[in-house]
Amino acid sequence: MEIFSRFSLEAARRLPKLPPEHPCARLHGHSFQVEVHVRGPLHAELGWVIDFAELQRAWAPIHAALDHRCLNDVPGLENPTSEHLARWIWERLAPALPGLSRVAVMETAASGCIYRGEGAAG
Repeated sequence: MEIFSRFSLEAARRLPKLPPEHPCARLHGHSFQVEVHVRGPLHAELGWVIDFAELQRAWAPIHAALDHRCLNDVPGLENPTSEHLARWIWERLAPALPGLSRVAVMETAASGCIYRGEGAAG
């Protein structure tokens, strides 16, 4: 069984590795949507995989570190593509969420990235 919570954050970024004429090389903002998925067995007594409150607690420091910030200023996100952002979030959530199975980062309503951890297919 797999459950998820969707979180949002507002952040600015620029992608410094792109040519200067590319629009994403300039400072711009996104209303990111992030889904955090946790997989595990259904608890026989409680009837859930994990308490959604645990996901919210694990997300709180991520939100504090990223929301209303310039992502380029966050250590480890000097080139804050959605791919790097998804991996950065995963690395910080994995210790608190042993069943973490997927982090999805949507930078627009139609574009995003899914990260399943190193060595995972896809």
